[in-house]
Amino acid sequence: MAKKAKPSVDKIVKKVNKEFEKTSSQIEGLVNDALKQFDSLQTQIEEPVRKLLKEVNELREREMKRFNEEFERRLAEFHELQSSILERLGVAAKEAGSDVKQLTDEVNKEAQAAAKKAAPKKTTSKKSTAKAKSPTAAKKSPARSSAKKAAKPVDKSDLTLVKGIGPATAKKMKDAGITSIDQIANPSAADSEKLKAFKSLKGFDQLTAEAKKVI
Repeated sequence: MAKKAKPSVDKIVKKVNKEFEKTSSQIEGLVNDALKQFDSLQTQIEEPVRKLLKEVNELREREMKRFNEEFERRLAEFHELQSSILERLGVAAKEAGSDVKQLTDEVNKEAQAAAKKAAPKKTTSKKSTAKAKSPTAAKKSPARSSAKKAAKPVDKSDLTLVKGIGPATAKKMKDAGITSIDQIANPSAADSEKLKAFKSLKGFDQLTAEAKKVI
């Protein structure tokens, strides 16, 4: 009886082992399927995330580029406005100086006219003629001296004396090598080339004529 029982136990062990291997294979298959599905799901998630990150980076670069362009444009407008204000201030100061000079000339003319009216009338006598001349000469001399004082020598290094050139433009011209009004009034070939850099300046065509008026 013992010999008959032994084969049945072996069969049971073999059957159990076979079932165990089958179950193990099934479990391994399920695990492999799960891993494949996980990998597939991970790929599906990573692709949209990668795409989204790429779009975010591109948007950030576009916005930074737009911001830099806008900043540079505003900065250029500020510099142009600053130059325009400085040039207008220079023109206003120059016009004020010309007004003062014109007023001084008019006062001198009126003083001379008043001196002529105050002079005694001429008579047939030589002595009276001499007397008449002496006061007139005495009153003319102050007017002449004041006229000489008014005619001060022109500072040819001050380019802002030329109409149309403000302080900012004068500085740029000096940096370019135009340091005297003579170079604008009677430019050499080299000076003409240097002046071409300022052809966008308002009234550029009249600079030479205006410079000649100053000197």
